Amino acid sequence: MSHAFDILGVPVRRRILELLCDGERSAGEVSEVVQREFSITQAAVSQHLKVLRDSGFVSARAEGARRIYAVDPAPLKQVDDWLDPFRRFWETRLDALELEIRRGKKKRRP
Repeated sequence: MSHAFDILGVPVRRRILELLCDGERSAGEVSEVVQREFSITQAAVSQHLKVLRDSGFVSARAEGARRIYAVDPAPLKQVDDWLDPFRRFWETRLDALELEIRRGKKKRRP
């Protein structure tokens, strides 16, 4: 699993995945945003896209002369599975928060 975290440990790659969560984007669209936000070259963005593609986090397809990228959820599921034992640390707090919210809503009702 450390491999997935090595891939996701790079802020540029996480940002690319965030951009692709909203749907497919061309390499040019991704590059435009990432270049502006991280002040890196188009070639550097292409390298990050290649790492994400080679590691299975994104898929790419040709559309004419453009490459269209999309998130591949399979590796993210592996990360989610790895995190599963740790959920107990925040699930009880979220359950308690939900209970307090419900109590607050009951108090506001006339």
